[in-house]
Amino acid sequence: MLDGIDGKILKALQRDGRLSQLELADEVGLSPTPCARRVKKLETDGYIRGYTALIDEEKLGFGFSIFVSVRLDKQIDDRLVTFEEAVARYQEVVDCWLMTGGFDYLLRVAVSDLHEFERFLTRKLTKIEGVASIESSIPLRRVKESVARLV
Repeated sequence: MLDGIDGKILKALQRDGRLSQLELADEVGLSPTPCARRVKKLETDGYIRGYTALIDEEKLGFGFSIFVSVRLDKQIDDRLVTFEEAVARYQEVVDCWLMTGGFDYLLRVAVSDLHEFERFLTRKLTKIEGVASIESSIPLRRVKESVARLV
């Protein structure tokens, strides 16, 4: 069970994963050694899965996101595996979720422009065995962004 200090540690690391142990300890009101022990326990217990850099896709030339809903012709294990293995190979797919409701999968695709999306759609996504229908939505702007919910 997490306590208030653990919550402060998670919030601080979510905001800046490059904080030194000394900076983190100072921010959460602990001395460095107990703070380091808590961080290690949070890592060991799986609350902290890893550390990464947040990359600006737009600066890399992939500032155009499209949300794509995919329906398969059958929801059987072979179709799910085939689809998931194919999507895992496509660098354009940044996120992929197995869904309930009217569609089987929701993808976020990051591309440079509509032409690249069209190539991805016609040359890759529609070629996956079992894909029955695809619906695309283009977001206008991101209203909120979070790495994870903490409370």
